[in-house]
Amino acid sequence: MAVLLKRLLRRRRPPAALGRPLGRREASLDTHAGAAVRVRFAPSPTGFLHLGGLRTALYNYIFAKKHGGSFILRLEDTDQTRLVPGAAENIEDMLEWAGIPPDESPRRGGPAGPYLQSQRLALYAQATEALLKSGAAYPCFCSPQRLELLKREALRNRQTPRYDNRCRSLSEAQVAQKLAKDPKPAIRFHLEGEAPAFQDLVYGWNRHEVASVEGDPVILKSDGFPTYHLACVVDDHHMGISHVLRGSEWLVSTSKHLLLYQALGWQPPLFAHLPLLLNRDGSKLSKRQGDIFLEHFAAAGFLPDALLDIITSCGSGFAENQMGRTLPELITQFDLTRVTCHSALLDLEKLPEFNRLHLRRLVSDETQRRQLVGKLQALVEEAFGSQLQDRHVLDAAYVERIILLRQGHICRLQDLVSPAHSYLWTRPAVGRAQLGAVSEKVDVIAKRVLG
Repeated sequence: MAVLLKRLLRRRRPPAALGRPLGRREASLDTHAGAAVRVRFAPSPTGFLHLGGLRTALYNYIFAKKHGGSFILRLEDTDQTRLVPGAAENIEDMLEWAGIPPDESPRRGGPAGPYLQSQRLALYAQATEALLKSGAAYPCFCSPQRLELLKREALRNRQTPRYDNRCRSLSEAQVAQKLAKDPKPAIRFHLEGEAPAFQDLVYGWNRHEVASVEGDPVILKSDGFPTYHLACVVDDHHMGISHVLRGSEWLVSTSKHLLLYQALGWQPPLFAHLPLLLNRDGSKLSKRQGDIFLEHFAAAGFLPDALLDIITSCGSGFAENQMGRTLPELITQFDLTRVTCHSALLDLEKLPEFNRLHLRRLVSDETQRRQLVGKLQALVEEAFGSQLQDRHVLDAAYVERIILLRQGHICRLQDLVSPAHSYLWTRPAVGRAQLGAVSEKVDVIAKRVLG
């Protein structure tokens, strides 16, 4: 990068050359007619997959499948300091468990790989070089200490912290002098000009004048890793993403991303920002809530279809909200134009009832019921093990009969191995002390019962 910056100093262009302005057609984000639908779910492996991420992935999946397109998993692992061991594997494992596996991913591969951003650094460097050549980007030599002082000063004055664009006005001589001392500066994108309006497929027409409220953002850090703003634009372009379905928290940043598309001369995808999935009380789902991670629900015996059902029933995108929809039904009924701007309130207290409904559906299918028999046999063996005086209780015919008889009384298969149902698998065992507390004639009674 240092060599590149020195070379650019000799033929630096004025920053006004930010690419051609968007025309009316591009401003409305129309894509080329007949282009294949390609969507992506791009989480950061800084934590395991939770319900909020599952909902975003699900909407991308059902949109792609409804239109005969591809669903891509891309892991945004550029913040190496926050990576959680095992999180990348967990995300893909849980998507497969939920029944919405990606068509292309780090594990499965694909024509647009690699699918880990840490393995795509050359692409970000190429894009940064193009922006530096056009004058749309510049090196920033500000120290972390100076940036922290700017932030504190703004907060002290009750202002929103923003970079003051100090390094934007450095002369070529000043840049050359600073490069000699700091050969690996950060690279900032020059926010200049009116942000293009865009028509979000959920929120309608939007325009956010980011240049008037924000400082120039860092797009490439001094360690060679990109920030989210550059990485998502570069990757969506090179992966041929046609529609970006992501959380509404990124709506304001979209104008910034469109300026990057404009500066690079690329056609942007269509955008659809999904309203947030909130707790029943309106608070945000948080990774600090241990019970929102998918592995928790899987371990507790909840069915994937029940989770997919409840997170879509509490939101929008369908003609009507109803319980009991399967994944094929979600795909058939989904309509992106029906997604509203209102946040979805998730009431997890209703999940057991959703699970009961989907469990009964599985029981009614002979093939699925046989699979449930195998799972329940394993649960009984695990729960009671050496306590099983009669191994015949593990016979498939007996286990199937239990499932059929109790299907309307349980929410999860695990309920059948709870203490309340232990009598189905083991003989009651009562200690002498307990019997003595019931009657002083315990020995007499025992002789008559057993004799």
